Amino acid sequence: MKRLMKLATALTFGAALATSTSLAQTQGVTDTEIVIGSSNDLSGIFAAFGAPAVQAAQLYFDEVNANGGIYGRQIKFIVEDHGYQLPKATSAINKLVNRDKIFAMFLQLGTPMNVASFPLLESKRIANVFPLTLSSELLAEPIDYRYAPGAPYYDQMRTGISYLIEQTGAQEVCSMFIATDFGTEVQKAAMDEAEASGISYAAETTHKPDDADFVGSLTRLREAGCDVVAVALGVRQIITAYATAGRMGWTDVKFITSAAGFHSVVAKVPGGVTEGLYAAAPWSDILPRMDNPTVAAWVQKYLEASGEQLPSSGALLGRSGAEVLVRALEAAGPDLTPETFRAGMESLDYYDEILDGQMNYSPEDHAGADQVVVSVIEDGNWKEVFRK
Repeated sequence: MKRLMKLATALTFGAALATSTSLAQTQGVTDTEIVIGSSNDLSGIFAAFGAPAVQAAQLYFDEVNANGGIYGRQIKFIVEDHGYQLPKATSAINKLVNRDKIFAMFLQLGTPMNVASFPLLESKRIANVFPLTLSSELLAEPIDYRYAPGAPYYDQMRTGISYLIEQTGAQEVCSMFIATDFGTEVQKAAMDEAEASGISYAAETTHKPDDADFVGSLTRLREAGCDVVAVALGVRQIITAYATAGRMGWTDVKFITSAAGFHSVVAKVPGGVTEGLYAAAPWSDILPRMDNPTVAAWVQKYLEASGEQLPSSGALLGRSGAEVLVRALEAAGPDLTPETFRAGMESLDYYDEILDGQMNYSPEDHAGADQVVVSVIEDGNWKEVFRK
């Protein structure tokens, strides 16, 4: 009996030591805490997405922490603002990884910023979860530690442009885009869809993130006879460019943006200047779905906690991303390592009522919501017109 008791004691001690050793080797994980980081845009051209996303995610984490956390561990969320500037993002990424010792990167905003972070994150097996970009590069091998929110910009734009060609009989496709990885992906989608549809890719204009005057660019596109223009600009730039086209009297054209422009604030611009703008994204807008009790309850809770007037698309993404992260942490089990987290992420398959899509991850598919929803602004709201 004494030998059995000693053996049991030894096994218990050995198991505890193994778990302790495992956790000691896992960056950002202690017995009481999980450190999550975000290199985000809280002050730049995509702050309309970044700021509410961070706030909504923090509110979700606060609820989780108040209910005991994840296996007794509290989520500590550290956010750095890069203002959509790559040098600031590089500094923020290095700080989060090497000084704050994060376990996972979460809601990292911007295609160039995410691509720049790949080598460092992957060398330390730090998961990149639900970044606020839908670049195809997130899904380029190896995808071991990258988990996108949904279908990439390329798929979004090809689906949206194809829909507009079919609906309008368009013969000339064009694009206007920021000269970054994000912009060139949208431009390539426009070129490829035009070729696949047997029509012309007629013209394009490139822009800087701080451009504010689009008269010259729009004049060139109009002269080229563009019927559909794929747009990859900042949120404010999209509004300015579309409003400028209207003031020029150029109304016999369809402008379409990706998820990067699919934002409540774009639909709510006073005076209806964005009426008729199209967008393609992996989710539908939250406001037309307020008759869903789950959606309405979350919106009310978020608005009360945030003080905002509307539940923006950024808030929707922050909340849905937080659920993905928490579900994966729970599925990973109490022995949290990069490997157990990966297994947890790849086991997720559930319907997200807030995002209105099936969130599915597997060893072969790290894209999350694979659907593409095409919407158009009508009467100050995004209206879903097509889903694939």
